[in-house]
Amino acid sequence: MQETVFNVLADLALKATGQAISPSRAYLMEARLAPLARREGFGTLADLVHCLESRQNPVFRNEVASALLTHDTWFFRERAVFDTVINTILPERLETTQSGRLRVWCAGGSSGQEAYSLAMLLEDEPGSSLRSAKIEILSTDYCKYSTEKARLGVYNHYEAQRGLSIFRLMKHFNRMDSGDWQANETIRSRVSFRQHNLMETASGLGKFDLIFCRHVLSGMSKAARMRVAEVLVAQMAPGAVIILGEGETFQGLTESLEPARDIRQGWVAAGTANRAAA
Repeated sequence: MQETVFNVLADLALKATGQAISPSRAYLMEARLAPLARREGFGTLADLVHCLESRQNPVFRNEVASALLTHDTWFFRERAVFDTVINTILPERLETTQSGRLRVWCAGGSSGQEAYSLAMLLEDEPGSSLRSAKIEILSTDYCKYSTEKARLGVYNHYEAQRGLSIFRLMKHFNRMDSGDWQANETIRSRVSFRQHNLMETASGLGKFDLIFCRHVLSGMSKAARMRVAEVLVAQMAPGAVIILGEGETFQGLTESLEPARDIRQGWVAAGTANRAAA
């Protein structure tokens, strides 16, 4: 890849989504943009970049930036996290609220597997207080295509088998004529989806009791991670918990958050870390 081409694309990724792509990962850039380039009839990435610079089309720029993101996800990723959410975090949050209403935000939720995993667990808890509670799940992502796919809840066989047991697949999904699987109406009704850039304010989304932001920060520059931390903190209800992906941390990014005691990968507002799930 030409250096000038790489620099334009890397700069776009950094400004649009905070992604820091090093020259050593230029091969990933080529792989991720190849389908888009073919679809648009570009012979090379240099042609694609020329289009970016000459037309100044914001929709196309967003599409290119989306293609440069990592979209890999699967159902029940890091299952222990979901067990903690169902058995500890949400029940304890429910005890502290008078409304019987909880709000969960899957920030950077990609094509919806994370949100639907939580929805399935809530649906499968017949004897739990969570079953009767009003729990709103919102999943957001920068990518328009991922958001639309998540809203439809349609997954091919490879996607469906990643993390889903046969029992849950048959219980919560319907087989389509195409051979794909679609989350049934009950599960889809539990989740709402919205396109959102984590680099921008999320004040319009409201406050949340639990925020998932897993495997989102790792590819970002430090400045972008600091910005995302600021955005997430602003949307935390009192006593809320933020859960990051394995190996991710807010250490050195913000003084507003501290690790939560007994909640692996969990973070809470500074000064509340000594409370078990506050």
